[in-house]
Amino acid sequence: MDIKNIQKNAMQKSAEFTFTPPPEAPVFEPTAEEFLDPLSYIAKIRPVAEKTGICKIKPPSRWQPPFSLDVDKLKFVPRIQKVNELEAITRLKLLFLEKILKFWDLQGSPLKIPMIENKTLDLYCLKFWVDEEGGFENCNTPKKWRKIANSMGYSQNTSTMNFLRSNYEKILLPYEIFEKSKADILKTVKKTETKTESKVGEPGKLMFKEVSVESITKVKDESEVKEEKLSKSIKKTKTGSDITIEIDLTKSNLENEVLKRNRELRRLACYGPGPKMPGLNDEEFDITKSRKRPRYDLDPLAIYICAICQKDHRDDLLLICNGCQDTYHTFCLKPPLTAVPDGDWRCPCCIAAEVHKPAEAFGFAQAEREYTLQQFGEMADKFKSEYFSMSGHLVPTNVAEKEFWRIISSVEEDVTVEYGADLHSMDHGSGFPTKSSLNLYPGDQEYVDSGWNLNNLPVLEGSVLRFINADISGMTVPWMYVGMCFSAFCWHNEDHWSYSINYLHWGEAKTWYGVPGSGAELLENAMKAAAPDLFKTQPDLLHQLVTIMNPNILMAAGVPIYRTDQQAGEFVITFPRAYHAGFNQGYNFAEAVNFAPPDWLPIGRECITHYKKLKRFCVFSHDELICKMALEGDRLDLDTALQTQKELMRATQEEGSFRGKLADKGIKNVRRTAFELLGDDERLCEICKTTCFLSSVSCSECKHMACLQHAEVMCECKWEKKTLYYRYDMDELHIMVQTIDFRVNSFDKWMTDAKTLLLPTAPDIGRLQKLKNLIDEADELKLPKCKLFHQLKEEYTKTTENTEPIVIELDDD
Repeated sequence: MDIKNIQKNAMQKSAEFTFTPPPEAPVFEPTAEEFLDPLSYIAKIRPVAEKTGICKIKPPSRWQPPFSLDVDKLKFVPRIQKVNELEAITRLKLLFLEKILKFWDLQGSPLKIPMIENKTLDLYCLKFWVDEEGGFENCNTPKKWRKIANSMGYSQNTSTMNFLRSNYEKILLPYEIFEKSKADILKTVKKTETKTESKVGEPGKLMFKEVSVESITKVKDESEVKEEKLSKSIKKTKTGSDITIEIDLTKSNLENEVLKRNRELRRLACYGPGPKMPGLNDEEFDITKSRKRPRYDLDPLAIYICAICQKDHRDDLLLICNGCQDTYHTFCLKPPLTAVPDGDWRCPCCIAAEVHKPAEAFGFAQAEREYTLQQFGEMADKFKSEYFSMSGHLVPTNVAEKEFWRIISSVEEDVTVEYGADLHSMDHGSGFPTKSSLNLYPGDQEYVDSGWNLNNLPVLEGSVLRFINADISGMTVPWMYVGMCFSAFCWHNEDHWSYSINYLHWGEAKTWYGVPGSGAELLENAMKAAAPDLFKTQPDLLHQLVTIMNPNILMAAGVPIYRTDQQAGEFVITFPRAYHAGFNQGYNFAEAVNFAPPDWLPIGRECITHYKKLKRFCVFSHDELICKMALEGDRLDLDTALQTQKELMRATQEEGSFRGKLADKGIKNVRRTAFELLGDDERLCEICKTTCFLSSVSCSECKHMACLQHAEVMCECKWEKKTLYYRYDMDELHIMVQTIDFRVNSFDKWMTDAKTLLLPTAPDIGRLQKLKNLIDEADELKLPKCKLFHQLKEEYTKTTENTEPIVIELDDD
């Protein structure tokens, strides 16, 4: 489906809510024996599970780890989630609505959104579908308005079509005209900064005329003559944020001078607190009712002229901006105003600045109070039971699911929930028992040592993350999540496209949606196509974990999506690059962590290339991980060694190519440095933001630094000013490759020898000893307990049983 059709489909689905649950993700139930080795079991189910991106694993019934956190001591401050702001299209509608409301409010005409068919009129959709028909001018037939009404999910009768047309003309058309003409207006308008320096007669800059006090007395209007006395001084006083002009009037001076009450003199009236000018109607000069606000930075006797036509006629239709104090005729504006607004009015320049002020990056605020688990649970249970008018645990999961997506897609719904997300187990402890847990019972030791304990899984033998020395919170050290009904986690995939595993300790279900890694780009493209304006302002939106979208919209765009309900005591696993999202059905407690078997290594390298294009920061250096694994080759099993060999060879070839190109460019300065001792911010490429390890180039002239891929474009300084920093020279890298090759070849030799020895034609002489040597060598090489190894063990046991009686007989003789 092309981009335009995806957007149109998204608009149609958002107009009239429907939700069809996606197909179910696979569920696996390992036997007690299969459950003993987590990584082996996950590798076994991978061919099926990675096709759906997520899967659920139900442990054997006897596996029930105790919850080890002290529920009275755990305290946390949750995040606040306004549910419908999470959805991309709903957020677009809310942002557009905010602009429209601000546009009208700044012009002194607060807008009330009209209702249609018991719902507020969807102004965003109305504008979208009118634009699809070529704009308002082209929507001149009932047929087109019928089509628009149908697309918006409204009835297609005459009154509905007239309602849509009139409200577009009344609300959206002025905004549309303003948007199209604002550039011309901004060019035409001369701002106040130039006015204060302007002189009469200077072409193009004249914005007001100075009028002398003497000239006022020459203007005669018998009907408005009023005897008034001015004091010898006019002083300015500051009242609050406004400056008022206070005229000192005394009874003894009334006979000295007569001034006519004309337009200029009226501008001397005092606004706000303080005495009013005698003889003037107080109500007439009430600041809340008058559109004539004096410009205090200029002479109060100035004659104001329109910033667009630059004339001072039709004073009754001349507006003063409450923002910048510029003046405009109502009929010079685009669109023109038919009447003087009742409220505060802002000029086109101020409106443009305010309406198009960049939106702040969307994120979650922290709640104002701290909860214990019990306090949060009481709040969460009360919310759900009151929302559904029944006991929370009686609400079916499919009912809560449909209601969640209904709220998500509605501009009108104002449902706010709280989510205790990303609670660090290093700060609060883990839900699983650990060696440091207090009050462990004898039976708990099984769970302390279990590979399915999320504190152990990332660092199991066979997981490459165990070679990362630092504790990466949330990645190698678990995070915990305390949920309530409708609290959600938005579409995202894991850092470095690693695997993730989530265990629900207790509470109500957690509903998941997953997209396989093969569909990741489809999802990204579909979301960008459905809400393009959102991604224009925030291109990295999908990395912020703050945006969700109805699975049905994505499925209609061809994205494969699967769902599952995770119950207490169950695991959910997400596979590399698999996007996932979901929400909590009610009060619950979950724990999650990342892990990375050897098959992740090539995917991790691909992820770094992707991050470079996006200029996204890495959590760790992939090259550093590979080199560390190669240097500790004796700790690698066969699968890990094979993948490390491929990755290191690829990295070495790439490094040699880049270094050769830099040598051709003429770089002479070369220096070794230990990148692993530098902070991540000290070894970032300034172009792509990747974390350097094998090498980098720094410039002494401009102080810039870049990876070798971007060394040529980081600055225009001479190559003599640049230095190549490296961690290993090329000879050392080749030696590392040879070392890992030797280990892989040792595996190959062992397999060849084992297969040869198991052949029926293999000689019997020395057979027993050869079998024992191969079994011992398998342990030294850390070979996986494959079928071949088990055959060797069986053969050794059988041969030992056959030879033992003969040895005994010889001893007896």
